[in-house]
Amino acid sequence: MQRPADPKTSSPVRTAGQTAFAVLLAISFSHLLNDTIQALIPSLYPLFKTNLNLSYTQLGLITLTFQCTASLLQPLVGWLTDRKPRPFSLAAGMGLTLTGLLALSLAERFHWVLVAAALVGMGSAIFHPEASRVAHLASGGQRGLAQSLFQVGGNAGSAFGPLLAAVVVVPRGQGAVAWFSVVAGLGMLVLYRVGVWLSHHLIAARREARTKATARRTLPRATVIRALLVLVALTFSKYVYLVSMTNYFTFYLMERFHLSVRQSQLHLFIFLFAVAAGTIIGGPVGDRIGRKRVIWASILGVAPFSLWLPHAGLLTTTVLTIVIGVVLASAFSAILVYAQELVPGKVGLIAGLFFGLAFGIAGVGAAVLGKLADHAGIETVYRFCAYLPLIGLLTALLPEVEEG
Repeated sequence: MQRPADPKTSSPVRTAGQTAFAVLLAISFSHLLNDTIQALIPSLYPLFKTNLNLSYTQLGLITLTFQCTASLLQPLVGWLTDRKPRPFSLAAGMGLTLTGLLALSLAERFHWVLVAAALVGMGSAIFHPEASRVAHLASGGQRGLAQSLFQVGGNAGSAFGPLLAAVVVVPRGQGAVAWFSVVAGLGMLVLYRVGVWLSHHLIAARREARTKATARRTLPRATVIRALLVLVALTFSKYVYLVSMTNYFTFYLMERFHLSVRQSQLHLFIFLFAVAAGTIIGGPVGDRIGRKRVIWASILGVAPFSLWLPHAGLLTTTVLTIVIGVVLASAFSAILVYAQELVPGKVGLIAGLFFGLAFGIAGVGAAVLGKLADHAGIETVYRFCAYLPLIGLLTALLPEVEEG
């Protein structure tokens, strides 16, 4: 990692030439480890459904517990760390994830699965706002690129989770989840080193926060509120559609095309890998052409493919999910950086709010879609979700807020 900059003479966030790529890669790698563990939860749903005799509604409640624990705590964590950053909280958050992982491997009742999911959600709530702050601080001005590098680690982890579940856990059973405690331990070590770096940069971070809090106040308050509400709606569109894929796509493939659990999880891996590719593309493109244009393309641009998906054959479904994954994934980096530029000086709060919002929307969406699947069938879920990207039309209401 880079030698700490002297906050009296320079700031590590001023120019692209000062981008701390070693730190960005470390935080991205940690995100990969964190989300690989988290992705094990929905990947184990077919196992839980069989072993614990759970309904789709109960599976949705597991996701609701995990996502809502994370969503309720993340804005609070972001607000607290804006006031007083706690660099070593990153390692502590991974420790909670490790504890939840071990509890998940031992859970024999539905309520214990919920407890384990809540612990993993708490770890995520601590990790994401502070890790996003690290990415912002290490960006050197390339905020879209930094957020994409950070988030692509999480997307890659979400893709590897189902693959590892299919290869490691499904053949050996629920107890094999405990093997991934090694992954969490490695994450704690990496995040401790990131915490050391961050502790040396806190003075510069506070200087930057104070500067941005007073540098740009050109937009009326009503415009800022309207823009934030639009971003909330766009986040709703993205994450409800995304959770329909991560939670229920395997069941859709098994019912519609009669695939096995392992075959359906491999298709889910293909989709999630496409999401990872789209994430790394979206940030740098947003730095070059503007966040608003990326938001237009990534939300509304998915609509033709999502509308086609429920009527496609297996091969076409695979192709469509790749396109949907790449295009849709480019949205969140642009939305997050746009919001941080809209409300300068509140990096942790905005990151916590939007990561928490994403998790909360996904949790509620998982529960509602699970209920819909129980009563109307899994194919109905995808006919309903096909229309969600049309919410992207609201992008027209966003003002221009790009920073120089």
